[in-house]
Amino acid sequence: MIDTTAPVRRSLFLHAPIRRKPRVMLEQMLALVDDDTPPDGPNGPVAVLERRLANLLGKERALFFPSGTMAQQVALRLHADRRGRRTFAAHPQSHLDVWEEQGYNAVHGLRLRRTGDLHELMTTEDLQAIGEPLAAVVWELPQRDLGGLLPQWQDLRDQVALARATGAAAHLDGARLWEAQTYYQRPFDEIAALFDTVYVSLYKSLQGVRGAVLAADTATVDAAQVWRQRLGGGIRDAWPLALAALVGLDAFAPRMPAYREHAIAIAAAVNADGAARAHPNPPQTPLFHIHLPAPRRAVEQAGAQILAEHGIQLWGRVRSSPDPDRCSFEISVGDNAMGFAPNEVVTLLHDLLTRAASHP
Repeated sequence: MIDTTAPVRRSLFLHAPIRRKPRVMLEQMLALVDDDTPPDGPNGPVAVLERRLANLLGKERALFFPSGTMAQQVALRLHADRRGRRTFAAHPQSHLDVWEEQGYNAVHGLRLRRTGDLHELMTTEDLQAIGEPLAAVVWELPQRDLGGLLPQWQDLRDQVALARATGAAAHLDGARLWEAQTYYQRPFDEIAALFDTVYVSLYKSLQGVRGAVLAADTATVDAAQVWRQRLGGGIRDAWPLALAALVGLDAFAPRMPAYREHAIAIAAAVNADGAARAHPNPPQTPLFHIHLPAPRRAVEQAGAQILAEHGIQLWGRVRSSPDPDRCSFEISVGDNAMGFAPNEVVTLLHDLLTRAASHP
């Protein structure tokens, strides 16, 4: 019997519990606390975070939301209401569709036009083929479920220009914008300037507790604030979530280039070895996928054995494949993965595949 409750001592998984223990996170947050400043006032953590991100992204204002799901749906609702159009376009693997139970439709009456190939980035040609009026087009930078892929800068500019020419708004799903910036090597405000609305996550790359920010012009943020209240997101005492995000902005965002370099080194070692395959090759961001020549369930059992015996966690989840004899998992390099040398990752993959071969 495999012990599925074994403690995690080391992990390739970004959000493993080893660096997310409550006491550690609270101590980091307390270092930013000023007891003389009202936490929900104009100089409290939420207001400071909103101003800081508005400035970073070059937008007039930014608004805190308790979740990215709420923030993005509100942005698309506003674009739709303003244009009198209910359809938006996004990649078939958009988080809005895959992970949110089609909330855009159930709550806001919006319709998604899935655009592009399931396993490839959305292209200008894909957008040209839509042939119907759109309220907005959504770009996810980077495209997580494609291994962190990003369109080339000029391709992205061309796609946004095409969408705008049809009267559609441009919305950025920038949950992992911090990683994307390491590839584009452009200031955040230059990237954000392409888009009418920009969402960033406060807990994914920044490793906060939860929450999101939506940045846009003042009129859009004013309208978004109304919808936030309608949906129950105008919570008081959100300052602990904002504090955790401020910690991440200071501690993790500046390390993204180093994370990307380590991701490239790990992927190069994996591909040079050949037992597994890293994609993209090389990674464009600190995020990439490891593809394994073994069935998902066998790999999951093998990974559970390695965790039980060595306390090493290799993933958050294993992804299935159309080929039943293959599967994959994601590596998003942060402080956790920085503790693994590239050759150690290769050794672990060999151990994993050997164990998987013994499972039915």
